[in-house]
Amino acid sequence: MYKVYGDYRSGNCYKVKLMLHLLGKESKWVPVDIQKGETQTAKFLAMNPNGKIPVLQLEDGSCVWESNAILNFLADGSEFLPTEPRLRTQVLQWQFFEQYSHEPYVAVARFIQLYEGLPEARRAEYEVCHARGHKALRVMEQQLKSTPYLVGDSYTIADIALYAYTHVAHEGGFDLGAYPAIQAWLTRVASHPRHVAMLG
Repeated sequence: MYKVYGDYRSGNCYKVKLMLHLLGKESKWVPVDIQKGETQTAKFLAMNPNGKIPVLQLEDGSCVWESNAILNFLADGSEFLPTEPRLRTQVLQWQFFEQYSHEPYVAVARFIQLYEGLPEARRAEYEVCHARGHKALRVMEQQLKSTPYLVGDSYTIADIALYAYTHVAHEGGFDLGAYPAIQAWLTRVASHPRHVAMLG
């Protein structure tokens, strides 16, 4: 059985939880509190020297880290990762977009507001996150006006990667009212029969 080391409130960890549920794979969740420094212990760093969650521990004790790498590992050979090279590349495009243009702003704004209570010392950073986060949301909106999922007609790990923080963007102060295509997509993703909520 897989073990997942993570925080249920983390979007990056939720990606792994959702993927495992969609695949019907059993796992054991091991809670890790980043605010208590639990990712910096010698035991944790032996699993992930970068000191971040999530970490997926395999049956043989080896570990996979970085949320999108874990998604690719788990989804390989499934309906959630296309085999056709062009489509697979599009999945990767959205995953790189998520980590470089979306998560650093949408997720960080959420962390500042939800975890830290929006301290005045981080207000300027929070405003920058909003400007850049809305830019990322506009890119998604443009795509989702044309296709039901980020890579055409099929639900893939590209959707899982971006759903994770987009569906809780309001917890970082983002109003999704201006993005009807994103809202419809969020409903579409959540309607999958094996869907599980972040705190479900």
